[in-house]
Amino acid sequence: MYFDEMMGEGDAPRGPYQDLANWIEAADAADLRVKQREAEELFRLTGITFNVYGRDEAEERLIPFDILPRIISGNEWRKLTRGIEQRVRAINMFLHDIYHRQEIIKAGRLPAEMITQNEAFLPQMCGVNVPGGVYTHIVGIDLVRTGPDQFYVLEDNARTPSGVSYMLENRETMLHMFPELFSQNRVQPVETYPTDLRRSLGACAPSKAQGAPTVAVLTPGIYNSAYFEHAFLADQMGVELVEGHDLRIIDGRVAMRTTQGYQPIDVLYRRVDDEYLDPLNFNPDSQLGVPGIFDVYRSGGITIANAPGTGIADDKAIYSYMPEIVEFYTGERPLLENVPTWRCSDPDSLAHVLDNLADLVVKEVHGSGGYGMLIGPTSSKKEIATFRKKLEARPNNYIAQPTLSLSTVPIFTKKGLAPRHVDLRPFCLVSPEGIKITPGGLTRVALKKGSLVVNSSQGGGTKDTWVLED
Repeated sequence: MYFDEMMGEGDAPRGPYQDLANWIEAADAADLRVKQREAEELFRLTGITFNVYGRDEAEERLIPFDILPRIISGNEWRKLTRGIEQRVRAINMFLHDIYHRQEIIKAGRLPAEMITQNEAFLPQMCGVNVPGGVYTHIVGIDLVRTGPDQFYVLEDNARTPSGVSYMLENRETMLHMFPELFSQNRVQPVETYPTDLRRSLGACAPSKAQGAPTVAVLTPGIYNSAYFEHAFLADQMGVELVEGHDLRIIDGRVAMRTTQGYQPIDVLYRRVDDEYLDPLNFNPDSQLGVPGIFDVYRSGGITIANAPGTGIADDKAIYSYMPEIVEFYTGERPLLENVPTWRCSDPDSLAHVLDNLADLVVKEVHGSGGYGMLIGPTSSKKEIATFRKKLEARPNNYIAQPTLSLSTVPIFTKKGLAPRHVDLRPFCLVSPEGIKITPGGLTRVALKKGSLVVNSSQGGGTKDTWVLED
């Protein structure tokens, strides 16, 4: 059985959904179908797309959008934000520690090889003091719900979390199409996110910055799957969107080309992976980065958000140690639980996983976007046998988790309302001034009946997420 967030375990809608349920009951189904088509047309006109990478070349698609909002009560949200803030603080403290004294390893709470043999660990960051002490300026924490009061952290996105543009466009679409719903429900706003992001990034400017900090967004270019979001956020913040060839090092500063000549940048919100950030310090073949930018960074001449080397906190094997990490750095028990996780690098855990592949979800430790994973209960015997060989060949590359009973929310289909599984990615902004969590986040929904995969690249869609004022 799955917990349905609208109906709960009874016949009457749960409190947060009561007004929405009344509105749906009074609405004409034909009118709602028209509204659904109008929403799709709005997304098409706005150009809200993403790229799916296949065997040949990237295919551009529209993000599927469902017009029925996912609703979270104010009390539920307060509990979540306390847990999210605790976790984000611990992640930043963990990153500072592993790139400095590595006290967590000395204390025996984390095996050294989890760091030293991790491809996401960046030795060049050792001893670097990052501006404001902030490593993860923007964090996305993926949450799943299994009951009325039970949320789990599915994964941490501390490198370059994406999807915030869809959160904002979903809300804009709903405000445009259903203003009466917002007058009936006291929904907390998300529209201030770009302003909050600009302010938070500015607060992380290095000490060499003079006057109002200059912020820019670094994109790999138009062929990147999240390019829409890069351009959208730059536009919404009122800052420049730049590529590597627009930047150069001048007098020990990173400067961008403008119509008035080159202008120094104080904070660079980069959406380029570590490997491609600086061909002089990392991948020499990179055409996306800026030669020498890492040297400027180490000398305190620029803030790079998120900091290089933060990807190790995305690692799904490190994720399995997050309860210990939270407790070690905060002195508190985690307020949000992890999903139970088997590390396949451990022989006993590997044996258990191989014996139970048909019942488990197996993921690559550095995987993302729903790629490279096995969902045992929905896989064929042939798919399981093929994945078994991959797992046996590279056990260190995988973790496994039980198949959770993800909560459902209704979506609007041609046949009417139908329950579908969802997750939630709240977005956190971190600066020396504190941690700010936008009320809501990106709800991703599996549009296929029975599917547990919510990623847009795997056929999922999105919903507007409402956090009520109560």
